Amino acid sequence: MRTRILIVEDEASIAEPFARLLEREGFEATVADSAAAALESVRGRRPDLVLLDLALPDGDGRDVCRTLRAESQVPVIMLTARGTETDRVVGLELGADDYVVKPFSAVEVIARIRAVLRRASGVAAATPSGPIRIRDVELDLDARRATRAGADLELSRKEFDLLAELMRHAGAVVRREDLMSRVWDENWFGSTKTLDVHMGWLRRKLGEPPLIDTVRGVGFRFAAGAGEAP
Repeated sequence: MRTRILIVEDEASIAEPFARLLEREGFEATVADSAAAALESVRGRRPDLVLLDLALPDGDGRDVCRTLRAESQVPVIMLTARGTETDRVVGLELGADDYVVKPFSAVEVIARIRAVLRRASGVAAATPSGPIRIRDVELDLDARRATRAGADLELSRKEFDLLAELMRHAGAVVRREDLMSRVWDENWFGSTKTLDVHMGWLRRKLGEPPLIDTVRGVGFRFAAGAGEAP
């Protein structure tokens, strides 16, 4: 079965040629030209990845991304004409896996699609089975479910992967560069500010007392030792 890509883009001059190119590259491409059509397509066709334009005729693509993240973990690459660092961080904060600024190179976007798909499948393939329990936090790696004191933590994919990396190395400092490489991409070339944004969200969701220490200039540490009792 071919990998299914949903292109959410209302400009036919962009969407249609790109869909044909994706088909030639071996993907199955579908186009949605509105926010409503995008959500309907995701729920019905269950694509493997969504290319999401932010400027849609019936809404903001960021709202679509919020809805997608509330309902699924489908990888999302945002497409937008806005390319400031703040825009990129907001998009990533909402749960997007990557961010491409228009005008873009089709070759670059296809490379990013393949990289995001590799990461999405690689996380599952490389993740060991069984739960990790440290103090009152439990991480079920197979079900991708996290709880604290028995209460579910509603984590995005990136937040879950960050917590998994920190808990696997509990008590030790995990370098910023290693977190970016393992959770984002070994060839990540942008600002690491997105790491701080996601770490801030993760800390807030974990609640009190705090469990993640910042080691200034180096990285982060899950404070509890792996052998500590709850």
